[in-house]
Amino acid sequence: MTPLEMLRVHPFLAGLPEEWLPPLTGYARPVVWHPGHRLFRAGQPAERFWLVRGGQVALDFPVPGRGDVGIETIGPGGVLGWSWLFPPYRWQFGAVAVQRSTAVELSAAGVRRLMESDDALGRQLTTRFMSVVVDRLHAARVRLLDLYDLPAVLPPTG
Repeated sequence: MTPLEMLRVHPFLAGLPEEWLPPLTGYARPVVWHPGHRLFRAGQPAERFWLVRGGQVALDFPVPGRGDVGIETIGPGGVLGWSWLFPPYRWQFGAVAVQRSTAVELSAAGVRRLMESDDALGRQLTTRFMSVVVDRLHAARVRLLDLYDLPAVLPPTG
């Protein structure tokens, strides 16, 4: 399967206009990770992101006195990485392959240039990534509550 075909079938890009896919393909390449491969650590430069096709990748973050604490597992159809989109372009979490995993890797700098040159594409991708950010922050909050055995306080409904 070519990178263009991989982008066409990935759920994260579902509904994206077809004419936007070939330019994205110019910054895409398939990758494979083996179990235990560390993709990145919190605080390192965020220079790429991935559309996961197969396997599982665990997200973690460092907690003083506890080491790297897992917060979520990303599987097929998931997106790995959003820190590349917002300055200072440093990872907020870490990631390590749990199983043999396949993905489409995209260059952050290239995709940012595409987004800057096409406002509609930029809005569409930013909106999609903001959904990922919200999900990740929620997962981190839940994991911290579990870690410190604190009750979840739900916001008031109105």
